[in-house]
Amino acid sequence: MEIKVRLTLTDEALGMMPTDKEIHETYIAGKAPDAPSIEEEVAAVGVNEVVEKTMTVFPKLEDGTPFMWDYQIRGFFKDAIGMLRRVKTNKCAKLTSYKKVVDGLVFINERRIPIHCSGPLGDCQRPLRADTMQGPRVALAHSESVPEGSWMEFTINLLDDSLEGAIRECLDYGRLRGLAQWRNSGKGRFEWTEIG
Repeated sequence: MEIKVRLTLTDEALGMMPTDKEIHETYIAGKAPDAPSIEEEVAAVGVNEVVEKTMTVFPKLEDGTPFMWDYQIRGFFKDAIGMLRRVKTNKCAKLTSYKKVVDGLVFINERRIPIHCSGPLGDCQRPLRADTMQGPRVALAHSESVPEGSWMEFTINLLDDSLEGAIRECLDYGRLRGLAQWRNSGKGRFEWTEIG
């Protein structure tokens, strides 16, 4: 069974891909005992370079159009089902081993899903707070954003028709908890319609 949908953002969505193409090597090098502190790095290359290196963005098509990968949509379904299972009257509550179910039975036909932007790309900076063993810590997160009103279309391929109700519940849940980063704040919320 296939469900072709259009998602229209009701709040901006934030990019999730690091700009640093060698993030793993950079992370490992940053943990080396002789690695410079972040203050030394800022002094050496400037604050803009450090911010740019830690910013998350959307991947882009050859013409510069931002897009989402199919696995990011599937990740949304896993997150949504994980929450909706707690409401015992939902169809999602009946799914056991739901991550395996999504991995093996729910597919997105399109590998790259273009985002048709309703305006220019923006950015969102926000503090990240954490309580650590050394006490409270605050860091700054910086992400590229696509504006409210932007939309995307894709086809959901269900290998088990009995999953249709749960998947539709997840899509409805998107108006409360969206896609991509910082979705617990409302970023990436969307409305959806079935097309074709």
